[in-house]
Amino acid sequence: MRLAIAAVGKMRSGPEAALVEDYLRRANGLGRRIGFSGPELKEVEAPKSLSGAKRRTRESDLLRAAAPDAYLIVLDERGKQQTSAEFAAMLAKIRDGGVRQAAFLIGGADGHDQSLTRAADFSLSLGAATWPHMLVRTMLAEQLYRAMTILTGHPYHRA
Repeated sequence: MRLAIAAVGKMRSGPEAALVEDYLRRANGLGRRIGFSGPELKEVEAPKSLSGAKRRTRESDLLRAAAPDAYLIVLDERGKQQTSAEFAAMLAKIRDGGVRQAAFLIGGADGHDQSLTRAADFSLSLGAATWPHMLVRTMLAEQLYRAMTILTGHPYHRA
């Protein structure tokens, strides 16, 4: 199953970008052994001239277009919180169910348009706190790597 992260905004070089790249590379290395490819990062950006609901709608449209025919997982503060083991089990269940691609969608500062959250297959929360969007990428990339370590029995995750 191909994994993708579609996110609003362009990540500049820096410590967060380096961590995301490192965790995605690690996840890809382990995941290939167990039927996963990626995760691949896809960045989208709405025109700066848009604001409010129009911007949120356009960003959601761009995110959806970045992951056509994928199992959609939106990151949303109102989504389901999972332990790392539950997250890994969810990925394995999706893969084992014959899904060819799963995409994690990270919205912009104003979140996702309701049409996208309704169309999503799953809504995931990384906790009740509000996180900067660039840091959410880092946290998600780490959780994807951790999921691959759990599924392969790698000692990184010490549960």
